[in-house]
Parts: sequence; structure tokens; C-alpha cells
Amino acid sequence: MSIQEKHRELTKGFGHLRSHPEPADWDDWQELDAKVWPRRKVHHYELIPTVCFNCEAACGLLAYIDKETGEVRRLEGHPLHPASRGRNCAKGPATVSQMTNPERILHPMKRVGKRGEGNWERVSWEAALDDIAARIRKSILDGRKDEVVYHVGRPGEDEYTERVLKAWGLDANSTHTNVCSSGGRTGYAFWMGMDRPSPDYSNAKFILMMSSHLEAGHYFNPNAQRIIEAQQKGTKIAAVDTRLSNTASKADYWVSPYPGTEAALLLAIANELIRTDRFNHEFVRQWTNWREFLADRQYLQDLKRRQFLQAIPQTQTFEDFVDVIKQIYSHYTPEWAAEESGVPAQQLRDIADEIAKAGTAFASNIWRNAAAGHRGGWMISRSLMFLNVLMGAVGEEGSTIPNTWVKFVPARNTAPAPIREWNENHWPREYPLSYFEMSFMLPHILKKRKKRMEVYFTRVMNPVWTFPDGFSWIEMFQDEDKVGCHVTLSPVWSETAQFSDYVLPMGLATERHDLHSYETHAAQWIGFRQPVLRVAKQRRGEEIHDTRDANPGQVWEENEFWIELSWRIDPDGKLGIRQHFESPYRPGEKITVYEYYQWIFENAVPGLPEAAAAEDMTPMEYMQRYAAFEITKDVLAVHRRKLDDDVLQDADVRPEPPEGESMAGLEPGVWVDKPPHNANHAPMPGPFKNQQGQFRAGVMVDGHAVKGFPTPSGRLEFFSTTLRDWGWPEYAIPIYPRDKRERDEMIHIVSQVHHKSIDNDKGDYMLLPTFRLPTLIHSRTNGAKWLHETAHTNPVWINPIDARKLGVTTGDEVRITTEIGSLVDKVWVTEGIKPGVIAMSHHLGRWRLHETTGSDRWNSALVKMNEGTNGNWQIQQIHGPQPWKSTDPDTQRVWWTDGGVHQNIIFPVQPDPISGMMCWHQRIHIEKVSGGRHYGEIQVDTKKAYQAFEKWLQLTRPAPGPGGLYRPVWMLRPLKPHPDAYVMPEGTVGMRDVVE
Repeated sequence: MSIQEKHRELTKGFGHLRSHPEPADWDDWQELDAKVWPRRKVHHYELIPTVCFNCEAACGLLAYIDKETGEVRRLEGHPLHPASRGRNCAKGPATVSQMTNPERILHPMKRVGKRGEGNWERVSWEAALDDIAARIRKSILDGRKDEVVYHVGRPGEDEYTERVLKAWGLDANSTHTNVCSSGGRTGYAFWMGMDRPSPDYSNAKFILMMSSHLEAGHYFNPNAQRIIEAQQKGTKIAAVDTRLSNTASKADYWVSPYPGTEAALLLAIANELIRTDRFNHEFVRQWTNWREFLADRQYLQDLKRRQFLQAIPQTQTFEDFVDVIKQIYSHYTPEWAAEESGVPAQQLRDIADEIAKAGTAFASNIWRNAAAGHRGGWMISRSLMFLNVLMGAVGEEGSTIPNTWVKFVPARNTAPAPIREWNENHWPREYPLSYFEMSFMLPHILKKRKKRMEVYFTRVMNPVWTFPDGFSWIEMFQDEDKVGCHVTLSPVWSETAQFSDYVLPMGLATERHDLHSYETHAAQWIGFRQPVLRVAKQRRGEEIHDTRDANPGQVWEENEFWIELSWRIDPDGKLGIRQHFESPYRPGEKITVYEYYQWIFENAVPGLPEAAAAEDMTPMEYMQRYAAFEITKDVLAVHRRKLDDDVLQDADVRPEPPEGESMAGLEPGVWVDKPPHNANHAPMPGPFKNQQGQFRAGVMVDGHAVKGFPTPSGRLEFFSTTLRDWGWPEYAIPIYPRDKRERDEMIHIVSQVHHKSIDNDKGDYMLLPTFRLPTLIHSRTNGAKWLHETAHTNPVWINPIDARKLGVTTGDEVRITTEIGSLVDKVWVTEGIKPGVIAMSHHLGRWRLHETTGSDRWNSALVKMNEGTNGNWQIQQIHGPQPWKSTDPDTQRVWWTDGGVHQNIIFPVQPDPISGMMCWHQRIHIEKVSGGRHYGEIQVDTKKAYQAFEKWLQLTRPAPGPGGLYRPVWMLRPLKPHPDAYVMPEGTVGMRDVVE
């Protein structure tokens, strides 16, 4: 190769170097190299795997640690991770910028002055732990067990903190689920007991997605890979989303309904499959509870009264059932659905054809969007799952798999006894079927029930900003009689942290331990998040006492924090707490986080010790080396698995009666005195008991003893006896109102923003706020400068037709007014949203009250907050993001000045009366703003917010249910108490009984 050719090869991609004259000889080349060519420094890296924490997908990451400096230089995809397979979205690699973020919290901070004033002082971990532990201990000893609350968003781990609270004996767990996914969960739970879908996208022949899962939905990176793979093989995709998402733009069918009418179009598709007999008769016969449905003659009579049935069959055969569902769903024609939903009838027929062709290889999914947006959103997921059931596309290759079949949670070295408390602050009797805690209403619940909290933890949780009605949260935090001590566990500042007593710095994905398993595809696996610098230092022989020795500043990790806190709550072991935090290897001594996971990997993960031994490693060394382990791919058709002989040996086996004969009092199934052992501790519905107190181990199907589904019937429940028995019989089957009269009668499953109740000509619209940008997620992406440079605004999406009506163009300011307040934002005119609907993205609009604390300066606006008289609050922006001086030179390169507008704070709480889901879509008035810049202005009246809470509370049908219970024992709860705790005490009053 000539020197000229060598020059051309080496300067590829460096256009500025190609402008220099080509070197004449090697001496000339070396001179040019010394002057202008880029230096190619050789780095020596140590690679250590961990798991991302910038969304719930938990994709694998590889940390590149510079051997010379000991710093994490970059993060890339981990190719051996079974779910993400070496690929990541932007959020994963951006973690490295969060590690060096000059805004992150590096030391424990304690409030000085009033909450929200912005004055803080450094405090030792010892002082913080002693104060918090003493408060919790006193609450326990004084019998005030409902005054300790651990409020978490996506925890990023399985069972760890639930076990901590269980050891404390406190029903203190509160999650974010009711602002995220409880609508979707409820619809699935009433079908199959398990509350989440896990589609086998890779092998699907047709995929129906509700909302934008490919782009920004649940587990979207692992899912997106497999959806694209299927599409490349010829699989067609339908995306049901009012908004033209990135997913919808890539789909074969973009279905854009009026928000909240999705159940109508799904039942029309179901009708097409039923009417033409293109459904899986054998699967429906074997695996649905059609016998119970036909046996309830009173229910059938009621369907006839409501004109869903024309004739009730005299007999109770499967053919009778087919005839009945043909009658019920015949009303849901594509033409009727087109008028109700705004989706063309032919498009619905085309999708029905695609589903029929796919057969059992039909995959579907819904998580947020419509299910999270509307009153009755849970009926949308119930109607979607109906299509899978009709096709037998449940648990088969290419179908939708119940999540628990592809999730594995190992046992721990000790198992604390079930708690015996019921905390109505989280599980009020008014919402007996909610999924899960009614966390977003906590300020109103405490006010209504005249309760307080002594210690309130927030972790991966920012209720002031994420939840609706944030000013009511601020009022609660400012009242020290309501909240004694507010502890925020976080790597960064947030809107909520501004109103804390302690802000304790916790580790990022590269600085902490977690063990988890997620339902990303058709396999069962665990992932191990680990502090990469700690692992690197230990490999070099450095002595590490705890993760603070490897993390920057005094940043800790929650798992070690909880161990230490638990010992201080129970220093002498007399409360029975400390025993669960003692070493399994050094009796009586405090467990280390290393020992905690060491025991699990050695004793509780099938196949892991053998895989480690094959590579001459201990199980712990194996997991530190790979950070993930695939347990099995055998996850299909679990319901059809035969029961083991040792289970059947002493079982009470009760076969089903012949078809057409009554099941009354027979309790068919396989009943045992003790539930069979299961190495997988993933949360499962149940237990299910018969009248003799025996446990159901399986069901009888055509004479075979098989595992079945964890539902009251052991089958997929077309007919939910739970809904019937707990006061909601009119919604016990997949159903939707057919006209205005039925919408008035069935108000509980009619969207609060139903399009026929909104007059656009008067400036009234429905606001769709349930989508996000794929590069951001809640507060977890705070500190990721690259992500905020990429996306930092959330304008109001308006269709051109509506823009002309309102007299606005792109960039104009508009005021959006809800029932309790208003905000001002800018307009983006686009055909990507249906006429009559406007949309705004969440995950933007961050704000801080003080220049240097309160929220991340990369993406937040400095604001002035005014509390007027009698509950009137205002926010005005002083300035948006702007350059500032710090240890990171990039802070002086901030070029964007807009951080968006906080929309959730003007939303009233709108709890679905059945699922408990926050119904996010808003009925709003919109008008053009003139007379100067008002961007970012927010006004809210918290008196009206409380009135909205009271109004929605009246839609509920409170417990007690059958047996005098707060809630059906079989339904899932993250922290499930002893069955005795489910019994509602006599003589106590609920919120609806309180007269103010």
C-alpha cells in the first residue's frame, strides 16, 4: 500500500484532515500525524455487567471501567442478557452521564426551616438512621402501625422491600400502580387471575397493540426487538391509538378511535369471530367457565331483561353457550362500532380476518393508554383478552402468555410471617377490587379519615409531579401534623424532595444491588443489578465494608440501608424483626448484602449452581460475571400440564359432571390438604379453598387432572363470579353500553370524556395525557443531560381542523382549563391526532422553587409558587433551563430554554370505582391566550380538587363483600396479609360514612 493510499484509509471519516495535502513520503506522513491527526489513545477496560434502571424493562448494561483511572467511561448493551440481547435504547447508556451529574445528591441532607423553603444541611448517615428508626420503633410499640408508609414507584427488584415491611409487621407498602397499570391489570385478572400479559411477539402471526408499545410502552426495548423480527418475517401489526405514535406509523393498521370507546370496537371484532364461527370452539369449551355462566339462571334472566338476550336456553350444553354469546354480541356490529368509536367498519372486519387467520398465534397487549385513561378502562383490557380466549391464543407459541409463567422470584433465606394488619389508608373499603393501593388519593384519604403518617418514605416516587392534584400533596407535606417525617430516597432532587425532611442519596443502576425477573418474552430469567465499581475493587483485592466505599460521596444503596435500619428498629431482637436480617452463614451477626444474594444463588435458583460449576465458579461469581441467568424456555401451556403423581396420590379428585348436568355443590377439581411446593415465589393469585378447607391443586378437564388457571373456577373466566358476588353483576361478562340509555345505566364503564358528551364548538375537548417520549421516564431520567438535550418540550397536539376553529397556529399559547385549574402551553398543529382530541406528553414540565435545589437544572424551570387564600395556588415560570457553571463543562453549553409545562398538577383525582385506576383523560376547555407571554402559568384550587374526590367516591360500592371481607382473598396484593386481616371489623366506618 502506498503512503497516499494509507493516508486516504486512515482519514476516512475525518473530512477536515482530507483537506491537507497528501504526504509525499513517510517522513512527511509522520510530520502530518504529529501536527493534525487525531491521537488514538489506547484504553484498557474491565467489563462488568449490570442492569439498567432508567425504565422498567431492566435491559442489560456493560460498564466499561478504565483500568488506569478506575472510572466508568461508558455503558453499552450486554450481549448475554436474555431479554435485551445487547441492544439498548438511549436511556441505558445515558446512565453514565447521570453518574457524573453535578446536580446529583452525594451526601445525606436534612431540612432546616420549613418544608419547601430550600434550606438544607449535611447530616451523617448515623444521625439519620437513628432518628428514622426511633420513629418507626415507637410507632410499632404504640400500636400506630398504619403511620409508617413506604411509597415506591417501579421498584426495580422483586420481593426485597416487601420482605422488609413484612418483617416489620406493617401493612405499609404503597405503590404507583393505580396511576400506571391497574386498569389493564384488572381486566386481565378477572380473566386469568394473573394480571399482566406477556406476548410471544417473535412467533406471532398477527399482533394487536393497544397504544404505542413498540415505541414507548411496557418493556418496550425487549418487546420492540421481537415485534420488528416478527414484522420482518411477514407478521402484520395493528396499533390502536388515537394519536399517531411512532408505532402506529410503522403498523399495517392504524386504528384511531375516540378515546374510551376501545371496548366497543374490540367487542365488534369479537362478534365477527363469533358470528362466523371462526373461533376455537374446543379451547373455549375446555378452558372457560361457561358452565358457571349458564348455571346462573338469574343472571341470564337479567341479561334478557336488559335486552342482551332474546331467549334463555332450556338446557346447559356448550352449544347452548355458543348460541347465548351469539345473541349477546350480535348487537356489536362493525357498523355500530364505527358510529361509536369513529373507526371504519371495514377496518374492524379486516382486523377480525387477520385474527382468524393467525389462530392461536395471535398476540395482543395493552398496558396504559386507554386502560389507564378512562372510567371502565379495565373493560378494555377484558375485551381485548376476550379475543385471545376466543382464538385459544393463550399460553401458546406466538400468543399472549400470562406473565407469571415467564417470571421467576426465588425464595429468601427466611420468610417473615404474614402481617396481620389491614391499612385502610392504602386499601380503603370503598375500593375492594382495586389494583392496587389507592396511593394517588392519599392526601384526601388522610383528610377524610382524619389520619396522619409518622414516617413516610418515597423511593422512585415523585407524587408532587407524577400524580394528579400535586398541590394537595404539597398541602399535606407542609402540614407537620399530617406528616411527621418525610424521607426521600433518591439520587437526584425532585419536586417532592423539596418538601422532605431527609433526602438520602441512593445509587444509580451502576451503584446498587437488585434481583428481578420480568416478562419480556417467552422465557423465564433473572437479572442481577450490581454496583460495578464495588465489584471491580473487590476483584483487585480492596476491602469493601459496604457499597458506600465504592460509590461517589456517601451514596449508598437501599438494600444495605434497609438492613441497617431494621437492626436499629429492633436492636435486641425482641420485636422479632432482627432475625430476618441475620447472616445465614454467621448466626446472630448482621447479614451482608453479598451474603443475602449468595444464599439465593446457592439455594433458590434452579440450574444456577450447576451452570456455575460447569465454569468452575461459585453461583455468586457466576452472577457477578454474567448478571443474568435464563432458567427455562419451557413456559408455554402451563395450564395443560398434568399434575405430578405425588400430588395426586393423596388428593381428593372430583370430576366434572357430564355436560348439561348441574355443578351445584360439587366443587370439581383436585383438592389437597397442603399446597404443592413451588420453587418460584412469583406472586400468584389464591389460595383457593373448598368448603372443607382443602386447597385446589388443579382442575379436571375432560377427565385429566391438570394445573389450570389461578381463578375461582380454575379456568379462564368469561363470567366473573367475583364481580357478580362483590356487587358489580352488570359487568361480570365483557360488555359495553349500546346507546345513551345504557351509557347512563352503565356509567361505571363509560369514559368520563365520552365524545358524545363534549361540544367542540364551545371550546370543550378531551385531553389525552397518557403518552410519553421514548427517551424519558418520570424522575428516573433526571440528570441524563443527553436525553434532555434530545427532548425537552411537551406542546399541545391539535388537529388542523380544531386549530382553525380555535384560531391558533403552531407556537401560539393556549390555556387549558380542567375542573380544578388551568395551565398555559404552546400549540403544535398536527394531523397526528384525531379531531376533537388534544394531547400532551407527560414526563416533562419539571420545576424547582430554588435555583440550586428542587429539580434537575438540565430540564427544569425555576418557578415562583404562590399560595393564595383558601386553597388557591399559582405557579409562574421565572426562567427555563439555562447555562450554569459547575464541574461539568457541558452545563455552560445548555442551549435549550424550554423544559415543558407540568400538566398532571391541574388534574383532579378520578379513581375508577372498580379497578381503582386514576382515569387520566380530562374534560377540558381550551382557548387562545393573548396579551403577552404566559407560558407555563398554572392555577389550581385545592378546594375544588377535594370536591372532585368526593364526587368520584360516590360511584363506589364499598366492602364488606362475601364473608365480611375487605377484599377477595384470591386477588393479588403486593404485600399480602394473613387471611384474618381481610375480615372487616364490625362497627367501623368508611369514608362514605363520614359527614363533614
